This record gives sequence, C-alpha cells and structure tokens, in this order.
Amino acid sequence: MDNFSVLPEGCISQILSMTSPRDACRSSAISSGFDAAANSDPVWEKFLPSDYRQIISRSVSPVVFSTKKQLYFSLFDSPLLLDGGKLSFALDRESGKKCYTLPAREVAIAWKEDSRYWKWISLPESRFPEVAQLLHVWWLDIWGRISTAMLSPNTTYTAYLIFKITDQRHSRLESLPLKASVRFVNGEDEYEDDNSSTVFLTLRTLRSVGGGQNGRLPQTRKDGWMEIELGEFYNDVADDGEVEMRLREVESMKTGLIVEGIEVRPKVVV
Repeated sequence: MDNFSVLPEGCISQILSMTSPRDACRSSAISSGFDAAANSDPVWEKFLPSDYRQIISRSVSPVVFSTKKQLYFSLFDSPLLLDGGKLSFALDRESGKKCYTLPAREVAIAWKEDSRYWKWISLPESRFPEVAQLLHVWWLDIWGRISTAMLSPNTTYTAYLIFKITDQRHSRLESLPLKASVRFVNGEDEYEDDNSSTVFLTLRTLRSVGGGQNGRLPQTRKDGWMEIELGEFYNDVADDGEVEMRLREVESMKTGLIVEGIEVRPKVVV
C-alpha cells in the first residue's frame, strides 16, 4: 500500500517546500501524490526569491511561464537582462539563490572611455550588447560594486571576472601575476590591498612560469568565456552596504584582454 497516498497534497507540498529544488525533483518518483505536489506552484514559489516578481518586472524582455517550476528552471537556464541591460540576473541551479553579473559598461575600468586604450565591441556569444576590449594599457584596474541587499542572505558568495583573451599577441598575460580582492565597503573610495590574492588569466601559465609562482588559474565556462575567481564573501542577513570586487596590475604593459563583466554567485560546496 502507498502510505503517502493518504496524505493531503497540501500537506506533502508543505513538506517539500522545506527541502530543496533537487529533493523536490527526486521526490516525484516516490508516489503519484508526491509527483503532483513536487510540481505544484506552492512548492516552487518557496524556492523562488521572495522578490522575484519585482525582479522579473525589470527584465528587458517579457518573462513568459505557465508554472512556478518552469519559471525557476528558466531563470538558471536563461539569465535575464535587467534595467535596460545594466545588469544580468539568474538563479543558482542547486539552491535557488540569486546570481548577478555586472556588465563591463557598469564596471569601473581605468581609462575605459579613452579610445587609445580600450574599445567597445559586440560579440554574439555575450549576453550584453557591448564588451570592453583592451588595446594596450599599463595601468589595469577593474572593479565593480554590488549592494548586499540585492543578494541572498546567509550565503557565501564568490566573485568572478568574466573575460576572454584575443588571438592576437597578448603581452605577458601568460605569466603575469595580477592582484584580486573582494571587500565590504561603506562608501570609501580608497583602494586597500590587504586581502588581495594572486591570480593569472591564462591556462598557459603553468607552462610559462614552470610552476614557480602560486596563484589561482582561470576556468573555461560552458558559455565559452573564461572566469577567474576574485575572492569570496559571506552575506549576512543583517549586512547593509556594498561589496567591492577588484582586479589590478600596474607594473607591465598589457593587451589582448576582453572583459564581459563581473559575476557574483553562491559558492559551490564540494
């Protein structure tokens, strides 16, 4: 006998809403009662951010969905462009927590409006209308800020620079160590290097430096871009301010970098 069949669907929905999206999907195989509850709007409403209606109202394109489960899955499969393309929003597949990407236009980049050093181009593989291509520069300084109130509370986030390296000669990027940092700020503009770490921007680094330097290496993403971790931070429920994410190198001439933006997403727990 199916012992779960005697439970009202509303009771099962309440139970499943206190689990996780993964558990809800798995539970649909338990019984017909669980299958109906696991696909119900009340369950998936709980997995969506409490302000999801306000968020999707800012989308540059209409958000069409027939069920809350469909909406949930569409928000990690197809990130939304918000506020006229000034921000990208998605959900983390496993947890349903918020992910945001600041496009290059909304990120501070030293000299980015000077056509001698940077130019703005369109790439079909980018979610944003424009990306920043570095022509050549000595002072590389890229930083962005995001309000902690926008993010999911009680969550450890990791920040990443999303980028590509062009096929042209890219001066010293194979072996050049850069400084990355993430910090909470309260309106101050001064740059602090106390919590910086060393990162590299190419996978050829190990061959170039022979393993003689320690630092984080980039990863290739499913969308064809590269990402390098800038650092992580814990967003407490009571945090009220901004987080600054930064990448910096000011001692060597550099070229061949394309910047799509800076992404913050929940840390993957292994």
